[in-house]
Amino acid sequence: MTATGTRSVIVERDMPFPPEKIWRALTQPHLIEEWLMKTDFRPVAGHRFTLRNTPRPDVSIVIDCRVTAIEPNRTLSYTWDALGLESVVTWTLTPTGTGTRLRMEQRGFRPDQEQAYRGATSGWRRFVTHLEQVLERTD
Repeated sequence: MTATGTRSVIVERDMPFPPEKIWRALTQPHLIEEWLMKTDFRPVAGHRFTLRNTPRPDVSIVIDCRVTAIEPNRTLSYTWDALGLESVVTWTLTPTGTGTRLRMEQRGFRPDQEQAYRGATSGWRRFVTHLEQVLERTD
C-alpha cells in the first residue's frame, strides 16, 4: 500500500509486437472494443469517454473516463470512475530487443474496496490476454 493507503493492480507482459502496433490496439475504439469494452475513446488529452460492458441483458456497466496523459507509442493514462471506484489506469510501452514490454497499472484502490481490487486483478489479466489475441490477428 502507498502512503495514502491505496493499492494498485499491475500487469506486465513482454509482447512480440512493436510499440506502434500495441498503441493502435490501446487507442482505436474498434480495437479497444475487441479486447476491453465498447467505447467512444479518442487519444486526446482531456477527452472524456465511457467504457460500456453489458455482461447480461439485465446488467449494464458504464465506466466514466478522462484522458489525463498521452505520449504516442509510449504512455497513456486515463481516469476510471465506476461503482464508487475512482482510479487511474496507466499504460506504459517500452521497446525491447524482441518487441515491447507492456505495463498496465490501475492505482487508487482504497482498503474498503477489496472486492473491486480482486476483481480488477483477475479482470486486467484477462483483458491483457484478450489484447494479445487481438494483436496476433491484426496487422
